[in-house]
Amino acid sequence: MKILVIDDEQELLNSISNYLDKDQFLYEYALDLKSARLRLSVGGFNCFIVDTDLSGGSGLDLVKEIRKQNPDAFIIIISAKHSTEDKVEGLNSGADDYLSKPIALPELQARLHAVLRHYKPSINAPIEVNEIRVQADTYQVFVHNLEVALTKKEYDLLLFFITNKNRIISKLAIVEHLWSNYQDFNESYDFLYAQIKNLRKKLTTAGCTDYIQNINRIGYKFRTN
Repeated sequence: MKILVIDDEQELLNSISNYLDKDQFLYEYALDLKSARLRLSVGGFNCFIVDTDLSGGSGLDLVKEIRKQNPDAFIIIISAKHSTEDKVEGLNSGADDYLSKPIALPELQARLHAVLRHYKPSINAPIEVNEIRVQADTYQVFVHNLEVALTKKEYDLLLFFITNKNRIISKLAIVEHLWSNYQDFNESYDFLYAQIKNLRKKLTTAGCTDYIQNINRIGYKFRTN
């Protein structure tokens, strides 16, 4: 299961991230509505944690967009609004659950474990693309049944490519996916180039076809057909 946390309170995001790291959840976060919509357009998320008050717009409107694009996703609203009317409005917008701030992180953790039990069959199923097999529950990657040792960033990059295979992905979209503090890159993509170079070398050394195509001045395509 992959989670997108959407909240503009950095301190709360850090606290939630610590809990997710302990449980080894795959997750990303967005600090504003624009970043959230960018990640939503890329896809690949099973669960969303959404604040109702976001920089740039309404979290409830975003919940409606998520539900429209991801009918099977699990959506948890976190909000400083405590009234019954607010909770009813949040659930009617398409959310599955509603937690009032200040949220109890152990309670959020318990809710996520309940969601995890629901998605467990799909989590354990390997992701296979031609000769590549990704075992998401153990974070292992195999090429022709030979395990390839990847760093966490290389693993995340490969999974992002596979999720968006045969689509052109901009360099900015990849950077935003891999590094939350992408604003500090000062328009330099050297870190990204290094990650792609290392990933390509490890895969091809294991006998994998080089699926990573450079799209001039735009980004990359993981072409599998």
